Amino acid sequence: MFPIHAGQPAAFAPDLPASTDVVVIGGGIIGVMTAWELARSGSRVVLLEKGRIAGEQSSRNWGWIRAQGRDLAELPIVLEALRMWPAIAKDAGDIGLKQTGTLYLANSQDELAGYQRWLDDAAAYQLSSRIVSASEVAAMMPAAMSRWAGALYTPTDMRAEPWVAVPACARAAERAGAVIVEDCAVRLLDIEAGRVTGVITEKGRIKAGAVVLAGGAWSSLLLLRHGVSIPQLSVRATVAQTEPMPDIYAGGAVDRRLAWRRRSDGGYTLAAADYHELFVGPDALRAFRRFVPQLIRDPLGTRILPAAPQGYPDAWGTPRRWSGDAVSPFERMRILNPTPRAAKVAELARWFSATFPDLGPTTIRTAWAGMIDIMPDVVPVVDRCDALPGLTICTGMSGHGFGIGPAMGRIAARLATGQDPGHDLTRFRLSRFSDGSRLVSGPSL
Repeated sequence: MFPIHAGQPAAFAPDLPASTDVVVIGGGIIGVMTAWELARSGSRVVLLEKGRIAGEQSSRNWGWIRAQGRDLAELPIVLEALRMWPAIAKDAGDIGLKQTGTLYLANSQDELAGYQRWLDDAAAYQLSSRIVSASEVAAMMPAAMSRWAGALYTPTDMRAEPWVAVPACARAAERAGAVIVEDCAVRLLDIEAGRVTGVITEKGRIKAGAVVLAGGAWSSLLLLRHGVSIPQLSVRATVAQTEPMPDIYAGGAVDRRLAWRRRSDGGYTLAAADYHELFVGPDALRAFRRFVPQLIRDPLGTRILPAAPQGYPDAWGTPRRWSGDAVSPFERMRILNPTPRAAKVAELARWFSATFPDLGPTTIRTAWAGMIDIMPDVVPVVDRCDALPGLTICTGMSGHGFGIGPAMGRIAARLATGQDPGHDLTRFRLSRFSDGSRLVSGPSL
């Protein structure tokens, strides 16, 4: 199944209420799970999506639900998410959820030693992760031509089908009492006496005691319109889906060049292990200095392109100023649907065939691309916004949002309603970009 696209009719189109307790901006995994948590706790909540639920990155990711390899500060949160997913599947229906494990394959002993260092750092969290030998990897994937030095293996990691899971969760949130409205862009935050008191949408104004911004790649554009700057960029990632093929490994695996995951339809989702494309625009230039350390560590992982297509969040022609009574950039681009890189799709097929030659030619059924919202330290912003009281920000998931999404939604719901988030969010604070902190990536892989 191809990710959700603009041609599909709205599945959520109720009348816009005049007021609510909380407005959630954005219909990806974070926004949907925030709305679900709020509705289940008895809060009145309205989720507003400019296009379609899961129309952008939340339907375009690899479908991995992993604790393995994460920043240490994310581990308690993703462990909570792993406990939540089975209950979510029970309420939402068949979302392709399976516990199949994750393999990070090492091409060298040095790479394997790096995995061991992460495992040592993560020891306090009592993960199921362990180092497996070359012979164990060969036994797990006997069809592989490649011979790896070993792997980091987490058997309790899961997989699900994101283009099925997120809309199913939205329907479950609606059943719990959430109001979900597609084709309804939030043009501006409604601010009175310096406090956020609701939102101004293309369909009218909604009063609310709190607002949660979970807008993915669009978050920084809305924040900047209100004077809040975050160094968030978006990079294009290309993904392909194969025709059904024999089962060579039930979970997700990645080596130095290729990532693959068994799909519920019998094919595989394929992606480059570490390849993204950055379109240079005003935000990219403004944030470039903060991203330099990341680019130095991984000089070949990002391809720089001169300009984004018209209407993209960081395109040169995208307005940075607009009013509440005029069409906003969010309405001009209902669904951010980037074109996949054709040469990369062909390369993915060749790599997969070279890794598993006995499977025969790899036939690509379809391919797509998504815009991943990333932060300089590759961890999200999850925080109340001091400059705009009443606003909670949960964005910049840096390509890791699907699996951790349920727990992040729970945290965002708690923050919006003035509760203790249940986790130490110091690593994810908004002020880290202005308080003199040294922004470095943690010991994630």
